[in-house]
Amino acid sequence: MSSIIARRRHPAAGYAAVAGGLVVAGVLYSVLSGGGASAAAPANASTSIAEGKSLFIQSCSTCHGLDAQGTSQAPSLVGAGAAAVDFQMSTGRMPAKEIGAENPRKPTDFTKTQIYDIAGWIASLGGGPAIPSASQVSTAGANTALGYELFNTNCAQCHGFAGAGGALTYGKYAPALSAANATQIYEAMLTGPEAMPVFGDGTITPAEKRDIIAYVINTRTEPNPGGLSLGRTGPVTEGLVAWLGGLGFLVLIAMWLTAKRRDRRIESEQE
Repeated sequence: MSSIIARRRHPAAGYAAVAGGLVVAGVLYSVLSGGGASAAAPANASTSIAEGKSLFIQSCSTCHGLDAQGTSQAPSLVGAGAAAVDFQMSTGRMPAKEIGAENPRKPTDFTKTQIYDIAGWIASLGGGPAIPSASQVSTAGANTALGYELFNTNCAQCHGFAGAGGALTYGKYAPALSAANATQIYEAMLTGPEAMPVFGDGTITPAEKRDIIAYVINTRTEPNPGGLSLGRTGPVTEGLVAWLGGLGFLVLIAMWLTAKRRDRRIESEQE
């Protein structure tokens, strides 16, 4: 008994007790926090990045270079970010069918997993916005009235009041937003594809981006109270077009009647 008490009073006993307590605490923390799952995550991430690089080399390196450093045919993707890759590939704009031209939206040849793998590898090169999460693009509780005002201020000049798209200068165009989902609209605002400017969170906040998305999606199902619409450009423009069209139709009818009477008069004179 005295020997046990003597060991307990040894100067090193306190340090040993503290070290043992730290080891036990560490083991308990790793078990409770699922340390095994977190240890496997880096391996899975590395595998996805490796697969993304392999897919990139097969499908994108011809234009962008083996290391995405860019070539004379396409820009560097270093710093572009995962959101830019997901937008371009999920909308089918990339890989491009024609070099040096604006690429329209088309069906993509890649699965969502493949796109995410390529985006993950590009993101690993450094910089750029990440792909927004489902909560970031959710329109639950969004203010469509504010979204309408924000869209008219920042987007309608190019995309039209209802997102129907329109022609721009130098042969460029703003595509229609009718087929874009919430994630793609959010990514477009983050990355500024083609002729579109970048609307960072300092310019349009994440909440305001959701308001804009809610407005764009709402216009697709909102009934048009004015009947046949001209791209929802508004009652003044649509009324002007209808007035000019009606006036032109009346002029043509008047010309046709005049020509018909003239023909009849010529025939009567010849008789």
